[in-house]
Amino acid sequence: MNKEKGQGGIKIFVVVIVLVCLVLGYYYYLSNKRNDKESEQQVKATAVQEVLMRDLENNYPPTPREVVKYYAEITKCFYAESYTEEEFHDMAMQIRKLYDDELAANKTDQQYLDDLGVDIDLLKGQEIVISSYSPGSSTDVEEFTQDGYSWAKTRCTFHLRQGTQFQNTEEIFLLRKDDNGHWKIYGWTLADDENV
Repeated sequence: MNKEKGQGGIKIFVVVIVLVCLVLGYYYYLSNKRNDKESEQQVKATAVQEVLMRDLENNYPPTPREVVKYYAEITKCFYAESYTEEEFHDMAMQIRKLYDDELAANKTDQQYLDDLGVDIDLLKGQEIVISSYSPGSSTDVEEFTQDGYSWAKTRCTFHLRQGTQFQNTEEIFLLRKDDNGHWKIYGWTLADDENV
């Protein structure tokens, strides 16, 4: 009888161990499944997607420097990233929202898209990419009032790469504050041609 009690105790012990293993295995399975879903949701957005995610209606850049910085981010995407035709269109329309009404009125949306496409193709054909950019510091922004408008001048340097060759091009931006208090790009020129 003691032998049967001993074997019964062993059977119960084995059954308990098996059940504990099953519960732990199931818990491990659920934990990993949850982690897989979280990692799928944390897929990093591309640079193009990041610039397109900005809602300019509710999150317009607050300073002239920030406007030019956002302009440079989009410009870098045009010349250094891969994107779909739809993303190209959306980036072009996004950058036009940074333009002063007078600047934007110089071309229709379609003319702007066509001209921008030609410019991008020209540089890409020469294998020139914008590798990075450096907006001027906030202390270098020159603000002034003229003709009843608030104006600002600031600089941005674009770092270009063509194969193994590097060069910089510096542009000076003129911005005008609109009726909503937003700084809008009125125009720009190369620093060498400073007649803004």
